[in-house]
Amino acid sequence: MHNPSGPAALTTAERAIDARFRAVLARLPRRGPAGWLTEFAVFGFKQAWACVFGGAMLAVIFAAHLWYPGDAAFARNDFLTLAAVAIQIAMVAGRLETLRELRVVVLFHLVGTAMELFKTEVGSWSYAPEGVLRIGAVPLFSGFMYAAVGSYLVRVYRLFDLRFTRYPRRWVTAVLAAAIYANFFTNHYLFDVRWLLIAAVALVFGRCVMQFRIFRFRWRMPLLLAFLLVAFFIWLAENIATWSNAWLYPSQLGGWHLVSPAKLASWFLLMIISVVLVTWISPPQPPDEPQPATARDPGLADAATGPATVTRPAPGR
Repeated sequence: MHNPSGPAALTTAERAIDARFRAVLARLPRRGPAGWLTEFAVFGFKQAWACVFGGAMLAVIFAAHLWYPGDAAFARNDFLTLAAVAIQIAMVAGRLETLRELRVVVLFHLVGTAMELFKTEVGSWSYAPEGVLRIGAVPLFSGFMYAAVGSYLVRVYRLFDLRFTRYPRRWVTAVLAAAIYANFFTNHYLFDVRWLLIAAVALVFGRCVMQFRIFRFRWRMPLLLAFLLVAFFIWLAENIATWSNAWLYPSQLGGWHLVSPAKLASWFLLMIISVVLVTWISPPQPPDEPQPATARDPGLADAATGPATVTRPAPGR
């Protein structure tokens, strides 16, 4: 999965899982349809593993909607909050997140909760008025949904050994993220400049290319496309959460319907804030310098770098 000596090494538990999977996958064909199918399967597994916090949260929200007793003495929102705390504790205790990464997850929680307090006050969305584990109209589990995004980003960074070509200066991205966060508040009183901010994002990140390792290959993708894809899947998760009555938009109070695709713009901008927060503990790293073929260690299955779309595989383990 990842070079343990890199800037974002696998945790102890992940290294053990990685070793077991590599022992099996290394026996599979390297080329042809079977080789590509292996890459695709590993990609899906890594993405699912990166999403374990968010997936667990979404599963609990979905299950509570279907089966939580309506007449229970303990409010459903409070149950969701305690379940979210339990998931977070399990992530750290199971060494799926490090204490260093937990700082970013907590920061996501705080930033998200601050936005929730404001947005519920101005009526952008609402939660069921139940439970005691809340601040004003905001149940405390809501902050964990932002934390789930942070958890995904810090985990995907190391699982795919992300590297970046022409990454913008971090102070520029921080200023842009601050402007985006401010607009989520000021757009209720001043002009909404989200489309101007999206144009600024395209200008700042437009030249940046992300490299990521799956199993035997390194792939490249424009970073803007990666932002858009993640925003799309957050939007899908949001639809599951609103269907489960975790929260509702004003237009859904009379009956649930899909969240407007226009929300993709908001999630796209949220990705910039999220990425900037993650770079606080994991500064973007450039790709490794290519090595001459004779200098490569034949025991490293993913040490090679290469052409624009995907690198040639080095000899397998």
